[in-house]
Amino acid sequence: MVKKIFGQCYIWLILILMYLPILVLIAFSFTKSVNVGVWKGFSFDLYSDLFRSKEILTALANTLIIAITSALVATILGTLGAIGAFYSSKKFRRAYEFVNQIPVVNAEIVMALSLAIMFAALPSLIFHTDLRSYWTLLIGHVVLGAPFVYINVKPKLQQMDPSLYEAAIDLGAKPRQALWKVTLPEILPGVFSGFLLAITLSLDDFVISQFTTGPGLLSAGDPKIVTLSILIQDKIKKGPIPPAMRALTTVIFLLVVLGVVGITVFRHYKSKKAALASKANRKRRRAY
Repeated sequence: MVKKIFGQCYIWLILILMYLPILVLIAFSFTKSVNVGVWKGFSFDLYSDLFRSKEILTALANTLIIAITSALVATILGTLGAIGAFYSSKKFRRAYEFVNQIPVVNAEIVMALSLAIMFAALPSLIFHTDLRSYWTLLIGHVVLGAPFVYINVKPKLQQMDPSLYEAAIDLGAKPRQALWKVTLPEILPGVFSGFLLAITLSLDDFVISQFTTGPGLLSAGDPKIVTLSILIQDKIKKGPIPPAMRALTTVIFLLVVLGVVGITVFRHYKSKKAALASKANRKRRRAY
């Protein structure tokens, strides 16, 4: 009994430490004050300021473009890499997995600095120009997300019955058809979760973005593409964070909560439907 009470208290303590700052931020998004902790009456002024702020909306659009495009590329590369390694020899698979683990456990600053040297320092010495742009920023985020996609797809491949692919080949399907119609549907949940993880990693990344960004996208006239993380860091150097950012973080948090609830409800409905179908099949077998 004591262990159960202690465990529940520990869980609630962790949840409070995790979500109390977010709840405070949400609460102070409904008052127009520069600093959190100063209440100046309930209002939606920060939300109206948010949708009138060209600077924040531009940074948000840049962040979403980078996150979605890099996640798509990382998902394709990570999925193909996982499938290729799964159907390769054990020696190649071990070597590939070892190489894939390095970006996962390596410090992000090391990766960012190496990319900056590759995209800025070396081209400056050879071509006397800085090649950093949208494409270098995209490559940096793909390098960040692809290993995590591989980690999500690999367990689904191990759970899959390997005879399904071989049976499709024996029945006359080409390798590409078997991959598209047999293997991919089996590992689709892992691919989707890897895609979502790659988007999440890209959305809140600052170090790689700071080291690899250059001119492009919607930041016309700026020397670098400004994402939300870069914008916040630049604002902290000059003064307080714009109050409208509290409204933006509230909107993002609520969208994430709605997405998680929607996915949970869909999975529950799907599992319940599968259970009912299995029960109906058992009844038919008993009837026969």
